[in-house]
Amino acid sequence: MQLDPTAAPLSGISVDLRGVRRVFPGPVTAVDGIDLKIAPGEFVAILGPSGCGKSTLLRIIAGLDKPDSGSIQTGPGGTGHRHIGYVFQDAYLLPWRNALSNVALPLELSGEPRAERLAAAAKAIERVELADAITRYPAELSGGMRMRVSLARALVTSPSLLLLDEPFAALDEITRQQLDEHLHQLWYERRMTVIFVTHSIIEATFLAQRAVVLTRRPGRVVLDHRLDLPEPRTAALRTDAQFSQQMRILFEALERGNGRPA
Repeated sequence: MQLDPTAAPLSGISVDLRGVRRVFPGPVTAVDGIDLKIAPGEFVAILGPSGCGKSTLLRIIAGLDKPDSGSIQTGPGGTGHRHIGYVFQDAYLLPWRNALSNVALPLELSGEPRAERLAAAAKAIERVELADAITRYPAELSGGMRMRVSLARALVTSPSLLLLDEPFAALDEITRQQLDEHLHQLWYERRMTVIFVTHSIIEATFLAQRAVVLTRRPGRVVLDHRLDLPEPRTAALRTDAQFSQQMRILFEALERGNGRPA
């Protein structure tokens, strides 16, 4: 689908982190002095070695954890978490609910009437191209299909901020690439703000407008890089020389973050 990102109105909110530090018992400093400003409607990938605090940072942005120092503001005036959708590494679907009722769960918990929430859930499932599996239960779905249901559940509330914590990491490479392409297309259509945590340089380069690379623990920003790549992002882009050049920039930053000379 050829979509023009400038044609869709921005629906995202801003995210502003200033001097964010988080220390766990031990003590173990997960992230330290993180300054990060994300504009409404941006797609930002966060990369770094295992244990560098990527997931911790995402949880802080979501309001699921609090920094020991520093501040975070989301949206104009620091508006509430009703704007936030979260997709975890595991789909976390309720096995006794079919796809439709799993996706409708956030609206059910917020008190939406049954007819309205089921209609919204059906639309969200159609948006992730899973309409033919709407009545199936999690045990009847493939790993990729379960992640699509999880993504639909995050989208059903029309979030202004979508947070994803390595959601496709456990999938095979072909399925992962297909879901990356679909997620980027959804971002085109909705223009919500997206923050995507990943270990994959390829995934970050393909998906994001900006890539933020963290050092090994304690996580600090070693690179905040705007990816100079054409839109729309298509499968053919992955074999382009410009794509390889951008990947190289991220790889060298990861090496520096690990304490290795580039």
